[in-house]
Amino acid sequence: MTMSVELPLWRALTAYRVLAMLYAVGLFATVYDGFVRPGVAIAYYVVLFVWTLATLPRVANAAACTKRFLAVDLTIAITGILLTRVADEAARIAEGGPTLPSIWTAGSVLAFALKGGWRWAAFASTGVALANLAERGAPTRDTVHNVILVWVAAIAIGYVVEVARASERTLARALEIEATTRERERLARDIHDSVLQVLAMVQRRGAVIGGEAAELGRMAGEQEVALRTLVSGGLVPVSRVSEDEAEGAVVRTVDEPDDDTGPVDLRSLLAPYAAAKVSLAEPGAPVPLPPAAARELAAAVGAALDNVRKHAGEQARAWILVEDEPDEVIVTVRDDGPGIPDGRLAQAEGEGRLGVALSIRGRLRELGGSADLISVPGQGTEVELKVPKQTQSSQGKAAKR
Repeated sequence: MTMSVELPLWRALTAYRVLAMLYAVGLFATVYDGFVRPGVAIAYYVVLFVWTLATLPRVANAAACTKRFLAVDLTIAITGILLTRVADEAARIAEGGPTLPSIWTAGSVLAFALKGGWRWAAFASTGVALANLAERGAPTRDTVHNVILVWVAAIAIGYVVEVARASERTLARALEIEATTRERERLARDIHDSVLQVLAMVQRRGAVIGGEAAELGRMAGEQEVALRTLVSGGLVPVSRVSEDEAEGAVVRTVDEPDDDTGPVDLRSLLAPYAAAKVSLAEPGAPVPLPPAAARELAAAVGAALDNVRKHAGEQARAWILVEDEPDEVIVTVRDDGPGIPDGRLAQAEGEGRLGVALSIRGRLRELGGSADLISVPGQGTEVELKVPKQTQSSQGKAAKR
């Protein structure tokens, strides 16, 4: 989507530059006889006339208004101010007469304001102020008044432009989110009316028929639960970046960088684990974690579920509970299998079978977390995974910064 609240300002600036140029030329024509060196003024006005008309496309929008153009434009304005002492008589300058570019100079300063905000406006207006003071020879009340007026007006307009760009980005993001939400709701309705109903029917018919059809029905039931969880929880949004009018005022889709630039909602990584025999209980609000920590914790949960399927059997049920504490995130994986006999884990590690030790405990130990396994023969197994919100890896990166 493309939008801009700046375009009217750029159009107004374009018209202002043309009118200000014509005004400066007309003002010179009325007092032509009073100039000491009118040839200098005529040469300057020829340059000003050609430059103003030739650069109209440059002030059509922020993207076309480049830094190089602004530098040349400001140089022409300042040069005209300084040439006034060469072309005009000293008496009229002392009386506060207009400079050669006159009010055209304000258009150059306003271009800085529209392009770069109040900081750029302050820089350009300061240069114009110094040139005016040098042209007058000594600061007078009228000169100081005009300088301050241009300086304040340019900074104010620059600030307004920055606020407008921020509002523009917010509005673009809001409209994009609204469109995404509507599309997600439409897909959810379509999926519910077609795919989910078919999967549910396959599950029921497979259970009735039995045999291989029962296995097919079980798999359809698992896919139904996983798909229903994905639809109800919402799709994981892609990253987007808002750009101001200098780049077209659009919202672009961008790829997530590989480095840890922001927290990740752990719920989005655990949602795919939900199935017919795996229940997921999670908070209603996001569970933010550093990306590396979230991935490792989700991988540990996956390893725990693999152990459930391998040792408790395909018919065993499992429950995933996510708890978002102030200082840490706790994920509990519990099953209703036969449990682990006493000493079995130590025996497995001695035999070199380190699935729990490496896949679960090792992952969390690197993050500064822990993994506790509680198992009672005949009563299932419970694995409690804890990860601090400020992990060791994120602390190390913060210290390097």
